[in-house]
Amino acid sequence: MTMISEANKRKARELTRQLTLEEKIGMIHGAALFHTAAVPRLGIPEMVFDDGPMGVRADTHDDNWAPRHNTRDEVCYLPSGSAVASTWNPALAFETGRVLGEEARGRGKDVILGPSLNIKRSPLCGRNFEYMSEDPVLTAVQGDAYIEGVQLSDVAACPKHYAANSQETDRLEVDETISERALREIYLPAFRSAVQDAGALTIMGAYNKVNGRQCCESPVLLDRILRHEWGFDGLVVSDWGGIKDTVKSAEVAIDVDMNVTYDFDGYCFGRPLLEAVRGGEVAEALIDEKAEHVLAVMDALKMLGDARKGRKAGSYATIEHTARTLDIARESIVLLRNDHDVLPLDGSAISRLLIVGANADRIHSPGGGSAVIKAIHEISPLNGINGFVGGNIDITYAKGYDAPQVNQDDTWQEDSLENAADKSADETERARRLRDEALALARDFAASGDPIVFVGGLNHDHDLEAYDRKGMGLPYGQDALIDGLLDIDPDTVLVFVAGSPVEMPWQGKASTIVWNWYNGMESGFALAETLFGAVDPSGHLPETFPVRLADCPANSIGTFGLEGHVDYAEDIYVGYRYYQTKGVPVLFPFGHGLSYTSFDYSDLQVHDMHGSIRLDFHVTNTGGRAGKAVPQAYFTLEGTDEDRPKYELKGFTKVELEAGETRQVTIEIPCGRALRYWCNEAHAFRMAPKAAVHVGESVGDLRLSASVVRRHYGKDG
Repeated sequence: MTMISEANKRKARELTRQLTLEEKIGMIHGAALFHTAAVPRLGIPEMVFDDGPMGVRADTHDDNWAPRHNTRDEVCYLPSGSAVASTWNPALAFETGRVLGEEARGRGKDVILGPSLNIKRSPLCGRNFEYMSEDPVLTAVQGDAYIEGVQLSDVAACPKHYAANSQETDRLEVDETISERALREIYLPAFRSAVQDAGALTIMGAYNKVNGRQCCESPVLLDRILRHEWGFDGLVVSDWGGIKDTVKSAEVAIDVDMNVTYDFDGYCFGRPLLEAVRGGEVAEALIDEKAEHVLAVMDALKMLGDARKGRKAGSYATIEHTARTLDIARESIVLLRNDHDVLPLDGSAISRLLIVGANADRIHSPGGGSAVIKAIHEISPLNGINGFVGGNIDITYAKGYDAPQVNQDDTWQEDSLENAADKSADETERARRLRDEALALARDFAASGDPIVFVGGLNHDHDLEAYDRKGMGLPYGQDALIDGLLDIDPDTVLVFVAGSPVEMPWQGKASTIVWNWYNGMESGFALAETLFGAVDPSGHLPETFPVRLADCPANSIGTFGLEGHVDYAEDIYVGYRYYQTKGVPVLFPFGHGLSYTSFDYSDLQVHDMHGSIRLDFHVTNTGGRAGKAVPQAYFTLEGTDEDRPKYELKGFTKVELEAGETRQVTIEIPCGRALRYWCNEAHAFRMAPKAAVHVGESVGDLRLSASVVRRHYGKDG
């Protein structure tokens, strides 16, 4: 699928022939921090980029990173990539993109830098909150819907970071050794789908090296795979500062050089490239190709000529966008454990409620790196619960632990690293006092049978661009606080706001655990509705929660977080592919998520559809209230002459059922996804001759099984 038409390409070629070399050079590098140069004499505007992927970034000055402090650049703060994936609902991923695209157009942007399609290889990656999943299929399906939503508004989505930007430590230079099989099966499929299925108009090259070459100068990634194998004819932009060598990058299929510095003419594709062309080191025909890619995308976005009159205007910070943000947040919340049916809370039977934890009263939009948002508002969990109960319950709040709110500014990298380092200091007297005060209140509430809700987790001093976490433990002494609360009341409701898994050494004592992600500006309302049962939880984990960091294959088999070089020695055994195949116990499995109702699965049938595999089965809501089930289909490929994971996600759906309702559910899977695997010996994709098929509520809760034999499912390749 391509969004670039032949007419767009012809227009681009015609305009390129009229450009001087200097004008072409101006169009393929930053003339400011977020836009290229215009060519007014030919009616060619600047191409304006802006950060996503959780909302349109506030305006900065053209020549420095300080915010402009405009009064009209507040926008909707959308749930993070992990939260969007956690909905397991492509319709909501599409709505995420649609809202973002409309807001980008309303703010005058042409390209929104998202979604982030990198795979969650380790729980420690600082940008995991932006990324969707450890699984390539879930990432691809949700990412495609997001891209289609963005581009509905004449704005280009820019999937990033191509490829394998799975750690932040030494991110500008680290060389990642990755097998061809792991690249093809794990780290590239979501980008391939973004290009071939969703029609992404632009792609961002990553900072890191893959197998010895910088991503932004890699003939393998850019020329052979992206352009020739996948047929991508859109624009490739570097990550800001990702181009290191003028000639090497000019000779591959990367089109636009952006950077973080203010010497715009000194960018690799600025004066150095102009001199390289004049000196005969780089052919001008290569510059023509890059300019044509820029112009073709501009024409597809209705930025040129008379088409500009029909370009969508967009809108931002609207009531409708706010409502959609709440819809997404509602379906992303994951009920991890509810052993004693403490949830939902019965508001009519509660006279008072204790809320403990700094994250109850913290907002997260002002941090995270390039994902920073100037939100029109952000509802904290405490405010959301207060608003939901409307004064009918007496709420007491205790901070419980000390986590200072440090809002991000234009020196965010240095400030955040320093702030994160501070967290390793010895416990302070203030921290002990906050914990003791919270535990004293908890004893009082527990003695009278009043509920306690803890809201903790991480924040953007820990989930942060340019910084990887050093371990999976909770910061700020939260484990000691949680231990104390559970000793007082084992039915304390534990809510975590975070973008990455954490170790839970106290989990054996906990009956009730909720995972809330960085859930956008309506997060507090969505959480309150879920805790009190106005909304049935339907989020499912897009990644495995390991028991401890030592169990994670990236950190125990491969290497992670090192400077200079890391080895992806775990190969394709990422996340649940490793845990399930090797029988390693986990805290919560991939795909896990509970409901306030229950679902039964029956009658699995597999059908040959001559190009796809259709799974039909019945799902019954066996509980007493309506709810949303998330049936997941996993395949075990057989007869491949290659070692294979025990289970691989191939398809899923989400279905709402009334109490007692039974419905036939269908999951149809293209054979290229269902049976295809990378053959190391052939250096090509092959089709497995047969597979076992499993359907269930998570990779750890598979209810139905059948088999499929390859007959009409296409050729190898």
